[in-house]
Amino acid sequence: MIKKSEKGNFNFIQFDKQSIENYFSPRSGETRVGDFDLKNSKAKYVILGIEESIGPLANHGLPGSEDAFESFLRVFLNSQVYPGINMDEVFILGSIKQHSTFSSLQDASEQVYELDEFVFQILLNSINENQIPIVIGGGHNNAYPLIKWSSKKGLVNVLNLDPHADCRKTDRRHSGNSFSYAIDENILNEYVVLGLHEAFNNAFIRDYLKIKNVKHTFYEDYLIGNRSLIEDAFETINSWNQMKQQIGLEIDMDSISNMPSSACSPSGWALDQVRSYLMLISSKIKKTAYLHLPEAGPKNELESKIVGKALTYLVRDFVLHSK
Repeated sequence: MIKKSEKGNFNFIQFDKQSIENYFSPRSGETRVGDFDLKNSKAKYVILGIEESIGPLANHGLPGSEDAFESFLRVFLNSQVYPGINMDEVFILGSIKQHSTFSSLQDASEQVYELDEFVFQILLNSINENQIPIVIGGGHNNAYPLIKWSSKKGLVNVLNLDPHADCRKTDRRHSGNSFSYAIDENILNEYVVLGLHEAFNNAFIRDYLKIKNVKHTFYEDYLIGNRSLIEDAFETINSWNQMKQQIGLEIDMDSISNMPSSACSPSGWALDQVRSYLMLISSKIKKTAYLHLPEAGPKNELESKIVGKALTYLVRDFVLHSK
């Protein structure tokens, strides 16, 4: 197992029993997630944390996404287990940690390239073709190595719930251009992004989406009743050949209103709407490539609890409802 990235700016920590116990508080008379082994390497769902904010920082964003995974663990491991949700199917692989600073945006971008390759290698060496990675934390830059890894198994389509298309120019790497990189490198078969915010996608991105025939919708159309999120999601996955194509699920935590994140917004989906969306579409997908939950960025104890609970709800919903 690779422990450090090429230039040493990131390292991988494989979880063991002690790692889990650091975040788990057993309680008499209750069965919690942390009571399970969570170390079955053959389990269907493989949780990987990414504790970095170099991607958002390279995109003129804010730090904080390095703390989302730990916030998740503190809540998830202490959540309840009941008949119908099988924690034997969940494996916590470990986390990738950033331990570097940067001197310029170009330096930050070079570190994102380094992280791309490191994440890709961890996925390649740790997860088999029958497993589904659930990647939590970090910036949306990590969508690119996820797509690259998935493309090794066959055609991959991506359905992204996001206020930003993340199709900025590919002059240097950051959290805002994972999908344009993947499209330009022909490793992403089809890309659909739902719920873009009109005020926060520039002219280059709008033109790029048209030129590349990327299906997209705007959040404002949902506000005035012109569209239905669930109908758009169902129409998308029903149009794809699921016998030949995998589907990667992306939920940028920025899409949830008032979620502590790099691009926190008072306007967006309610968490319950996103939970319903994930429950319904994950139950219809035949070949899920991965679930990616990036960009949450707690900055204090209260925000950590909000992020931890939100991520826990989404992971549990996905494990319970996906095929």
